[in-house]
Amino acid sequence: MEKESQPLLLSDFDFDLPQELIAQTPLKQRDSSRLLVLNRSDESLQDDHFYNLVKYLKKGDVLVRNNSKVIPARLFGYKEDTKAHIEILLLKQKEDDIWECLIKGAKKVKNGTNLIFDKDLLQAKIIEKKDNGLCDIKMIYHGIFNEILDKLGTMPLPPYIKEKLKDKNRYQTIYAKVEGSAAAPTAGLHFTNELLDKIKDMGVEILDVTLHVGLGTFRPVDVEKITDHEMHEEYYEMSKEVATRLNKAKSEHRRIIAVGTTSCRVLEANYRKYNEFKEETCTTNIFIYPGQKILSIDGLITNFHLPKSTLIMLVSTLAGKDFIFKAYKHAIENKYRFFSFGDAMLIL
Repeated sequence: MEKESQPLLLSDFDFDLPQELIAQTPLKQRDSSRLLVLNRSDESLQDDHFYNLVKYLKKGDVLVRNNSKVIPARLFGYKEDTKAHIEILLLKQKEDDIWECLIKGAKKVKNGTNLIFDKDLLQAKIIEKKDNGLCDIKMIYHGIFNEILDKLGTMPLPPYIKEKLKDKNRYQTIYAKVEGSAAAPTAGLHFTNELLDKIKDMGVEILDVTLHVGLGTFRPVDVEKITDHEMHEEYYEMSKEVATRLNKAKSEHRRIIAVGTTSCRVLEANYRKYNEFKEETCTTNIFIYPGQKILSIDGLITNFHLPKSTLIMLVSTLAGKDFIFKAYKHAIENKYRFFSFGDAMLIL
């Protein structure tokens, strides 16, 4: 067992990553990405490909996916008074036309500022400026908002992706259904319909939850003592049927494997609250870091995460920090592709 008595510091989760290993574009075939398999029982590593995922699953396993759909959440416009360019990222809809968003260069805007994205179609007014670039804005538009957003908005690719995305559907899982994410739940990007059919045919149950990815998932940690970090709340849903099936799997000691850290956070937030799975529609700001015990899942499919991120802290909680860093060292030495469009790992 690793000792967790010392306070965990942000620097404990740092590592050097060569720039060329940051994947800039998705592979032609979704499931042709590489897969690093981590076995927690003997701390062994195995190199494979994602299309061979079925080798590591067994009948009775439950795979839990996040079916949230990314909205074209990045909007470019200008301030009505000064004509200065502005870029916003929509994070979540709070009520009818009020959105919480992240504004680039937010220091230069104030309450009451009018923003123009398209003079005829879409404008906005800043109604409350908050800390860290966050603002609440009221959308002013003519027509159907989602259709306007489809026309004017762009896919909110992370800042480390410099290449233009040719097909916006590639930053979307094939099972994305419920609109609302400001970033893709990227572990799911590796699945194809054929692979999912194979998984179902072998007797693995596939269940969906929803977590709209927002600032909680991708906001950087900016405090040295990680327990001082505050997570931003994100909306999630778990249906009664999914909760019932998960409880049945738990009682029968079948493995529950989360697809992605967002699915893991839904399951863990829900299970910690009730000591079982329960139907729920609410928000969570759960922050999972070493020293805690993950109670809800037995395995995780995930991508390779940014240094010093809450996501590398989460996977370190599940597999042990030393083992995760051993796996990352192996991945770097073997030139795995990192981050959103990169390769995957399976922790069992």
